[in-house]
Amino acid sequence: MEKIRIGIVGYGNIGRGVELAIARNEDMELKAVFTRRDPASVQIHTEGVAVKRFDDMLSMKDEIDVMVLCGGSATDLPVMGPEIVKNFNTIDSFDTHAKIPEYFANMDREAKSGGKIGIISVGWDPGMFSLNRLYAESILVQGSTYTFWGKGVSQGHSDAIRRVPGVKNGIQYTVPIEEAVDRVRSGSEPELTTREKHLRECYVVPEEGADLQAIEEAIKTMPNYFDEYDTTVTFITEEELKENHSKMPHGGFVIRSGETGNAGNKHVIEYSLKLDSNPEFTASVLIAYARAAYRLSQKGESGARTVFDIAPAMLSMETPEELRAKLL
Repeated sequence: MEKIRIGIVGYGNIGRGVELAIARNEDMELKAVFTRRDPASVQIHTEGVAVKRFDDMLSMKDEIDVMVLCGGSATDLPVMGPEIVKNFNTIDSFDTHAKIPEYFANMDREAKSGGKIGIISVGWDPGMFSLNRLYAESILVQGSTYTFWGKGVSQGHSDAIRRVPGVKNGIQYTVPIEEAVDRVRSGSEPELTTREKHLRECYVVPEEGADLQAIEEAIKTMPNYFDEYDTTVTFITEEELKENHSKMPHGGFVIRSGETGNAGNKHVIEYSLKLDSNPEFTASVLIAYARAAYRLSQKGESGARTVFDIAPAMLSMETPEELRAKLL
């Protein structure tokens, strides 16, 4: 079997998850990890695979089929995504929902200029949840859609708080408000504000001498992340963070309720996830879509794509004939 050659850009939680996911997909192999850190300081699991400097990427242009971009959405991906997709097929998990149209346009322009494919916003939300919102709204055309996340660690929001001046480390939990969930599951189609659906809990390790009040204010007023939610900020030590917040569980559910016919028949569609490891699951979704990016590129296609544009069969190692026999 000719293997799909994968490169990883960034070796944080998602990058490590991608490496582990590649090992579970027999049609793929890891070719290199690229980092802004000193490569000698980065220890990976896969023997015989080089860790290279970020700036050395172009030296492997002909040796990598798909580059998995594992940077954060706040500041990394908006810059690195359009730059890298000029020369490589890419997958990323850009998750700032409000900025997806702008990011897509930038990626589409640069991907087409280089004749490459760039699949953006891949993961479980955006990603798998996005698909289920689309399916549910296409079936129950009159109705209401609700998305709840958690309780769990949000990678994007945690990354955002770690970039606040004075923050040494931190983690953020998204918590659904149970009363709101129960109202939605009843099929009553309540009107809920963003604030009525979730709480956001932040645990922050401040730098020595940092202005705690300024940190808390910066987090609570951060656009696109915290300003529309009731948010708590709790300051803790590095030891407490490691002891009590080292795991990264997450999950959530998409619910669509609506009516069909003319007799008021009600229906509720629900898709849910319960994840022990948010980054490992996200990485597994990224790798499935890397397969699709490779196949689209082999067809000579170029430009940006989202999960909406990818046929499900393109994600699977199995042939269309096998899928029809097994899963249809």
